Amino acid sequence: QLQLVESGGGLVQPGGSLRLSCAASGFTLDYYDIGWFRQAPGKEREGVSCISSSGGSTNYGDSVKGRFAISRDNAKNTVYLQMNSLKPEDTAVYYCAALRRGSTTVQFMCAAPRLIEYDYWGQGTQVTVSS
Repeated sequence: QLQLVESGGGLVQPGGSLRLSCAASGFTLDYYDIGWFRQAPGKEREGVSCISSSGGSTNYGDSVKGRFAISRDNAKNTVYLQMNSLKPEDTAVYYCAALRRGSTTVQFMCAAPRLIEYDYWGQGTQVTVSS
């Protein structure tokens, strides 16, 4: 079965950290750019961070710059999102998505997720930041 599986979400206090993982099953991530997206209740899905297939190019949403870091380990077929200095407004369901490399830039992936037809989506993992 071809799928992406997110993990690592949970409840954390403001200022805390979490690391999300996005693991591919049934296919290799080497040929895919990966994006992390989030959606809070009543809000549109927004791009959080995106990374090229090689890891050489990354992009971050303005609200997470300097706090979040995206990385990938193609040997483990996994992409990570390290989230530090978490704020209550980071509360959302976080999703990862895969797009065949070369389809567009990682900047556009993150800026306009609704305009892109991704090859794979994960089921999402809840992140709640609250005291």
